Amino acid sequence: MANERFDNAKRNKADEFYTQLVDIEKEMNHYKDFFKGKVVFCNCDDPRISNFFKYFALKFNELGLKKIITTCYKNQDVDLFTQNDCEKAVYIEYTGNPNDPTNTDFSTIEVKELKGNGDFRSAECVELLKQADVVITNPPFSLFREYMAQLIKYEKKFIILGNVNALTYKETFSLIKESKVWLGYSIHSGDREFGVPDSYPLKAANSRIDKEGKKYIRVKGVRWFTNIDYTERHDELVLYKNYTPEEFPKYENYDAINVDASTDIPKDYEGVIGVPITFLDKYSPDQFEIIGLGIVGSCEFTNERRMEILDKNGLPTGKYTINAKGTLYRKHLDSDIKPAAFKDCETGQLYQSIYARILIKRKK
Repeated sequence: MANERFDNAKRNKADEFYTQLVDIEKEMNHYKDFFKGKVVFCNCDDPRISNFFKYFALKFNELGLKKIITTCYKNQDVDLFTQNDCEKAVYIEYTGNPNDPTNTDFSTIEVKELKGNGDFRSAECVELLKQADVVITNPPFSLFREYMAQLIKYEKKFIILGNVNALTYKETFSLIKESKVWLGYSIHSGDREFGVPDSYPLKAANSRIDKEGKKYIRVKGVRWFTNIDYTERHDELVLYKNYTPEEFPKYENYDAINVDASTDIPKDYEGVIGVPITFLDKYSPDQFEIIGLGIVGSCEFTNERRMEILDKNGLPTGKYTINAKGTLYRKHLDSDIKPAAFKDCETGQLYQSIYARILIKRKK
């Protein structure tokens, strides 16, 4: 049990990333009209250092907010996190300061202690969640499935950060397909810089320490996830290419063509198209319909080939799979730089898997 608590503590500590104020502002600018009269809940944020709280407190009057509630998690095994034995899970409820109309003096805000550890799943945090109109925060990426499920269960509006790979989770993709969740506006590519605790080890090359000694790391594949509509979400992708079977070959195990870049989607193809998951950065629900995810369990493959798995040099491994480990695949092309990954056990034909494709179709 002690080892389990320690593993959980390390996991939660590794997820303790502090979102930059500039990234918060860039995204929130697209929802300004939504916030009037709303209770905003930031339930993964230490109010004393959170830029989410800082942003909404500074913009309290401008946005016309009703209240900000902020809670943070602190493991009760305090020695696993800090040398300060008094550290507790805390929260605040902020309704503006009539004596400070500019909302720049936070010294009078009372920081209260929570009874429990501040986990977003705890009973007292769920009661605070019930009061909220919208949840906005950077939740632990390792708990993204549970976090999203809670928001959906309590029918909350939200704008939260997550990893782009969460799009391939069965639960998340189902919400995307049903147009109950979509990506936010301001992050479509690249990585983002986050602050980290002083105890966080800086091992990667994409990390730094500023002049004040604060630590930062850059994280790839970050996206905003939301269920609040915004105007730009309905901008349609400009299509300019014409379909040719040579440029857009079909998969061997599904009736769809493969497109490697969203901007290359042919303008005159009416069938099903497989595109990278980053297509969702440009997805307009008015232009395309999402059919499924190109992996086993999300779509029904048209054949079941037994294949031998090849190594990175294209040599046999003696290991076997069905349908390229459950993904879409196509014949290996001579022009491909990478060696084929699979060989048909019956015919000897070489194949390549096409990982993480979203299957879409143009709307009439």
